[in-house]
Amino acid sequence: MNKVLRFVFQIVCRIVPEDFKKIPVEGPLILVGNHINFLEVPVFLPHIDHPNVIGVAKRESWKNPLFNFLFKQWGIIPIDRGQVDREAFRQMEEALSQGKVVAMSPEGTRSKDGCLLPGKPGVVAIAVKSNALLLPIGFYGYENFWKNFKHFKKTDFNVVVGKPFRLNLNGLALSRDVRQAITDEIMYKIAELLPERYRGHYQFENPIEYQYLKPIDLN
Repeated sequence: MNKVLRFVFQIVCRIVPEDFKKIPVEGPLILVGNHINFLEVPVFLPHIDHPNVIGVAKRESWKNPLFNFLFKQWGIIPIDRGQVDREAFRQMEEALSQGKVVAMSPEGTRSKDGCLLPGKPGVVAIAVKSNALLLPIGFYGYENFWKNFKHFKKTDFNVVVGKPFRLNLNGLALSRDVRQAITDEIMYKIAELLPERYRGHYQFENPIEYQYLKPIDLN
């Protein structure tokens, strides 16, 4: 199935397979990336092609028979948006405790135009409870996929992998303000990987001073 999907999307998209080899398949690790449209999952997971790497998607997606089938094959965790989905959080924590890699988007929804939306703090709670490393990933270039597809034009699917980091609360309680501050720092890590026009809510002129994120050297 993954081989077929790789073949299909390499016909309609310009993809550099080597970019995906930079992503670890051993955890516990949380991949944090931006969410543009439907393409991330059917391009990303087949190119990673490893059962240890799973993702999170809105529960409504399972109403689509094709997505229902694919997501079950990939072990995608369904989540109810707009509320604290304790069951989804439990499944993510369990997956991380088993050494899996969990991909999720702090934005919580599609941007559609590729520009970053404000991040939501759910990822912070997962990272704190699991003590997992986080790895930022930036996606861009395919916001006009359907327009290009209708005109028989290939679409660029760009993936940029950042450097891993761990959360450092500096002894502070995980209050609402602290959770949001950490979330914004995570989003800035993603923004650093994107061309300026895609940074949206997370534009910056000077280097960001990170208070809660501690870089990790895996070498």
